[in-house]
Amino acid sequence: MMLSLSLLVLMTSSTTTMGFSSSFSQRKIQQITTKRTIIDSTKLYSNDNDEEEMKTLKVNSIDVLNGVVTLPGSKSLSNRCLLLAALSKNGPTKVKNLLDSDDTKYMLQALDQLSIRVDTEKDSDTVVVHGGSGPILSEDKDIELFLGNAGTAMRPLAAALCFSNSDGGKKIVLDGVPRMRERPIADLIDGLQQLGAGVECVKETGCPPVTIHPKKIQGGKNISISGKMSSQFVSSLLMAAPLVDGGEEDIVIEIKDELISAPYVALTINLMKQFGVDVQITSSDNKNDDVDANLGIAESLELALPTPRFTIRGDAQYVSPKEITV
Repeated sequence: MMLSLSLLVLMTSSTTTMGFSSSFSQRKIQQITTKRTIIDSTKLYSNDNDEEEMKTLKVNSIDVLNGVVTLPGSKSLSNRCLLLAALSKNGPTKVKNLLDSDDTKYMLQALDQLSIRVDTEKDSDTVVVHGGSGPILSEDKDIELFLGNAGTAMRPLAAALCFSNSDGGKKIVLDGVPRMRERPIADLIDGLQQLGAGVECVKETGCPPVTIHPKKIQGGKNISISGKMSSQFVSSLLMAAPLVDGGEEDIVIEIKDELISAPYVALTINLMKQFGVDVQITSSDNKNDDVDANLGIAESLELALPTPRFTIRGDAQYVSPKEITV
């Protein structure tokens, strides 16, 4: 007998309570159907005719099924959390529900090479990151970080590792698999160079490897980059901006054409806020200079599109939230 079971899963947040009933008229659901063949070994025989009579099992429908489902952590959030925790002061940060993926593995390997201590707890999805209170200090020797095809590691690290508390740091090279060497990064490099960073990629392709000479970078800069290629470039610049060398001079990042995938940038800004750094959002065309005054991050960014302007205070610093769930 073939038994078909349908499981209705309500996708809401990373930890979701599921209440299943027959009424889901205004809720977005995903239906997953699983089929199993159930073989009943019980057979009944009548008289001498050896005629099989299969036993019938009646399965009643389930009216309500209650439970809690913990969804896997986001790849984008996982690596952002790891990086910001590594840059934070005021103690270690426990990162829970970390996604087990190639991207996060490459980020963790890179942090280890950079002498950022990361402890893995008994549960494999929880780590404790011991932040370095600012820019990641370069070693007394050149470093090459192999990042596979992990764009969520390559781009944020390419920005963050440009900053140092002193000049004359050793060279850092970020590289990956052949496919990584085909993924554009030139727009991010352009933005970093406008800040005064000592960084370059392959000129002919605009792709990795990325070569970095870490140094002090002062605030008070206005940079303008394209937002059409990837929102990760904008997110990477935003996360690196608080690493400028002190002072009261702000960093301003303007989108000169159009920002795509804006929700990912809102995700980045919201995460930065959880680590103690506020980002002011206005419009580059000055259509609303106070667009974020009384609105949430996503709503403020939506109003500032297609050419938002982001301002990060020159004295901003990341502070550990102590614990965060991806």
